[in-house]
Amino acid sequence: MSVMERLEGVISRHAELAALMATGNLDAGQYADCSREYAELSPVVAKVYEVKGARQELEGLDDLLADPETENEMKELAEAERQEILGKLPEIEEALRILLLPKDAADEKNAILEIRAGTGGDEAALFAADLMRMYQRYSELHGWRTEFLELSETELGGIKEVALSITGRGVFARLKFESGVHRVQRVPTTESGGRIHTSAATVAVLPEAEEVDIQIDMNDVRVDTYRASGAGGQHVNKTDSAIRLTHLPTGIVVQCQDEKSQHKNRAKALKVLRARLYDQQRQTLDSERAADRKTQVGSGDRSERIRTYNFPQGRVTDHRINLTLHKLDRILAGDELDEVVNMLIAEDQAARLAEVQ
Repeated sequence: MSVMERLEGVISRHAELAALMATGNLDAGQYADCSREYAELSPVVAKVYEVKGARQELEGLDDLLADPETENEMKELAEAERQEILGKLPEIEEALRILLLPKDAADEKNAILEIRAGTGGDEAALFAADLMRMYQRYSELHGWRTEFLELSETELGGIKEVALSITGRGVFARLKFESGVHRVQRVPTTESGGRIHTSAATVAVLPEAEEVDIQIDMNDVRVDTYRASGAGGQHVNKTDSAIRLTHLPTGIVVQCQDEKSQHKNRAKALKVLRARLYDQQRQTLDSERAADRKTQVGSGDRSERIRTYNFPQGRVTDHRINLTLHKLDRILAGDELDEVVNMLIAEDQAARLAEVQ
């Protein structure tokens, strides 16, 4: 199918959906499905008409310039307008090509973000806490809701590991490139000699899976209850409210003790387990596709070092796209993280466009 045939198909489907929704004959579920598809196609249709409009304007201006009866002053105005459209047209056409790229099925999903302290002891745990606050603030700026699924803290206020559920529009699309090893270079508060230490934390961003995405056979899951430990009030010494789920076929282990209720901890643990199984399925497919891909943003390996936060120089470097920004405080505060995220998304789009052209 040619690009033009595909575009005409999109326009036709968009009109068909509008007509279906206008009939009033759809039930709530059908209307919601049509509305969702209509909303997805609308930006493409708008961009198609923008490209068509620009090309039609060019044709009209070319006719005007070719007409011997056109006055010189009018020709000058027409030529200036023509050059302006010619300057804008490649950008509009590029935007349309990006809209036509195959969508990641998980892009519109909510996400589960996991952070684990890596090498560096207490300093790594403190850095993991910094990253957690960065993503919490970033989520707040985008109007997303965050909820703790699991939290294991250290006595110094650091974090051994944390799992956050992040809910909102297009969460996974914006956070999926954050997966990997984040490294920090700074002088720890516990360092009396002023030496710079290098520590690391691992971030994993998983698309939140629905039951339709992954169905778990509970016969494959071993459920253990145990007494919660750490901060949490008197209940931690009295009830076996913490839950550990072991998925026997894959060996994936999930535990949750954040809630006082065993039932709530079980529900949260199941949510994480479902997300990890869904992610494992996606990783397998991505690995198969990666063999055919010429370019991609990073290797996709969770153990890949993706970013360095250098405090003495006040810089953040993303190693996958060779991007260095001297605004560490603003990025770690979540305020300027979008600049990095936007560059990663643009690089991924450019790589995928290169493959289809």
